[in-house]
Amino acid sequence: MKKEHLKTRRQLLAVLTAFGVTPELLAQDAVTSHPRSFRILLENERVRVLEYKNGLGLGVCGQGLHYHPERVTVALTEAKVRIADAQGKTVVRDVPAGHVFFSPAETHAVENIGGAGTRVYIIELKDQNWRPSTG
Repeated sequence: MKKEHLKTRRQLLAVLTAFGVTPELLAQDAVTSHPRSFRILLENERVRVLEYKNGLGLGVCGQGLHYHPERVTVALTEAKVRIADAQGKTVVRDVPAGHVFFSPAETHAVENIGGAGTRVYIIELKDQNWRPSTG
């Protein structure tokens, strides 16, 4: 029965995608779906700045496969992370505290595999295609 459910879900996603509705569009804003991990520090018409905090073995910037618009990320704590892109390709990276980097819009999963919790600032850049990060 579980396999039938997955098949039905895949079929539903295929139909929605045919009409231009992607899983990212269906997902909730991370601040709404994970209010204990995400907090808005600043928001205006040009940027939204999020603070994200979580523990070992959990996400570093969201839970599971999730979406981010174009952004600048500031690592406030060091972390060892496993990053999987939307196609499932993975890499492991050490991110030092204070590291700042730019990323294009993307869907990925990032797991904290280091020895402590993580804290980051995510600065979403708003343009005509902006939609919020998902959790």
